[in-house]
Amino acid sequence: MQKIYSLFLIIALLGCNEMPVNNTVVNGIVKGLQKGTLYLQKFQDTAYVTIDSIFIKGEKEFQFTFKLEEPEMLYLGRSESLDTERIPFFAHIGTTTINTTLKRFSFDAEIDGGPQQKILEDYNANIERFKNLDLELLENLLNAQLINDTAKVEQTKNRRATNLKRQYLYSINFAVNNTSSEIAPYIALADLYDAKKSYLDTIYNSLSPAIAGSKYGVIFKDFIADLESAE
Repeated sequence: MQKIYSLFLIIALLGCNEMPVNNTVVNGIVKGLQKGTLYLQKFQDTAYVTIDSIFIKGEKEFQFTFKLEEPEMLYLGRSESLDTERIPFFAHIGTTTINTTLKRFSFDAEIDGGPQQKILEDYNANIERFKNLDLELLENLLNAQLINDTAKVEQTKNRRATNLKRQYLYSINFAVNNTSSEIAPYIALADLYDAKKSYLDTIYNSLSPAIAGSKYGVIFKDFIADLESAE
């Protein structure tokens, strides 16, 4: 009887050892959300995949607890449909807090996360300036076309091209200056996928060994290999 009990105890302990250990928390409050479901998702292949969901009632704090293998981009959404509003954030092993409003779900999001999130926010803030300038120039271009001001049209087209080139160079330099962060290969994949291969090679060859072996580092390597095979 003692042997049988010992056997069951060993099996139980082995079973416990195989249980996933949660190491990541994503929490926060959506102000104005009295009742609804929030979805924690990741982008896989060509679709958003739900990791977990939680039903909220009474504007309470939401909390997701799960196991994260390594830092990666995740999304907080209000539904599982492709066109729903989502809050992107760079999750890390630890706690990420996201506070926002129901009315301006993604625009009002304030994210307190890990070092990857901070680097991403610094990057996005500068990229936003390039994009805002492009929108301004596009408006000028359309106005010039309406009045058939050919000189202004050409001038504005050149300014847009210069702005786009500066944006690319900024992204490349930012990635090269952050090669010890998962942000570097992520930026290359998200914003520089159509850049010259020589630029992509420069970024990849600058990655630290740990980042080269990370999720986005491996995907980035495969992406460059695909470009080489297509040449």
